[in-house]
Amino acid sequence: MTAVATAPQAAAAPPLPRTLADTGLSIDHVEQLLLKTLYAGEQAGTAVAESMCLPYSILEPLIERVRAERLLEVRGATGTGSAGYRYTLTDLGRDRTREYLNVNGYIGPAPVPLHQYYETMRRLQAARGFVERDRLRTAFSHLIISDELLEQLGPAVNANKAIFLYGPPGNGKTVVADGMGRAMGGDMYVPHALDVDGAVVTMYDPIAHEPLDAKETGFTLIAEAPRDRRWVRIRRPVVVVGGELTLSMLDLTFNHASKFYEAPVQLKANGGVLLVDDFGRQRMRPEDLLNRWIVPLESRIDFLTLHTGKKFQVPFDVLVSFATNLDPAQLADEAFLRRIPYKIPIHDPTADQFAQIFQLNCRKYDIAFDAEMLQYLHERHYGPASRPLRACQPRDLIEQVVALCRYRGVKPILTPEMLDAACAAYFIDGPGA
Repeated sequence: MTAVATAPQAAAAPPLPRTLADTGLSIDHVEQLLLKTLYAGEQAGTAVAESMCLPYSILEPLIERVRAERLLEVRGATGTGSAGYRYTLTDLGRDRTREYLNVNGYIGPAPVPLHQYYETMRRLQAARGFVERDRLRTAFSHLIISDELLEQLGPAVNANKAIFLYGPPGNGKTVVADGMGRAMGGDMYVPHALDVDGAVVTMYDPIAHEPLDAKETGFTLIAEAPRDRRWVRIRRPVVVVGGELTLSMLDLTFNHASKFYEAPVQLKANGGVLLVDDFGRQRMRPEDLLNRWIVPLESRIDFLTLHTGKKFQVPFDVLVSFATNLDPAQLADEAFLRRIPYKIPIHDPTADQFAQIFQLNCRKYDIAFDAEMLQYLHERHYGPASRPLRACQPRDLIEQVVALCRYRGVKPILTPEMLDAACAAYFIDGPGA
């Protein structure tokens, strides 16, 4: 059998632009951003370059050009050369910049043209690699999960097709999606912002994206190789949306005050995993969401619309997972379910798995595990009530015990009294109900 590559290759860093042409932006676009950057106040040339994430060598001729137009002036110097000059806008420059801000209020790193983003995502997809058993087990090593479930998840991750995770609540459908993101592994680059025919779309989101750049994390031991700083190096994202999801969140969000856009959740999740949690409980009909994504799931291309009416296409390289505790057959018709080739049930844990999860959480919270107390829990609070086992319950009950012990000023310990108190607060019905 021929061996195939399984490990993800390190994402190639976007090369450092040496000229204005390398940025893919027009001279007017960069010049306007330069003036808007200085609108907040006096800055050195190096600080302006740092803010715009462009080499000063690209900005220097533009600075000289706007100086000649009397839009900015030099107020002093903090070092040698024009990079150390402190620049400020003139009255004419402030008037001109206000006009620019009324059209587009974006200030920050220079955006990346859409065609450059498309090419970067194409290379990322080619370098994705495949997931094999050992790597998948490593990604889920922090969880108690059955081999049967892993055997279903592995092919689904490799196929990069949509997945339906369904089953009773509290059994870890959300953490399964996170584990799939871990299994995909590797890093990638996401632009701070995109340029779409002069319109700016912000992409990097510190909530959705985990940065790996020394500048973003604040920690470094060695200097990084020069590269295009308009891009942020991140872990492959795992973006989770739940009941708050609306159709408007799946399209560009235009800020009428600042005059630029924010990327929708699926664009932020490109290259990673998008989990639609609690599917069927959103503030819109399930069929509306399904209809919105029928074409992207099939063609791997999404279409977005500017507020001007202009449509443009973006890559849809996302592993979409729908998680629900409702019956999938009641949420989607056959035509849509066909486009979700992997339907994976997440079952309640067995008694042995429940015990392993309980032990795992005891270690996490530094509580001595007592098999007799676990047996007491089953006999007193599960058996009489015919209560199903859920994977989240050991963690939740132990957290209740820890909170109660801390309130009483004693070392956390498992006792019948503590477990009774935890269950009384956690479950609605009492034992035997």
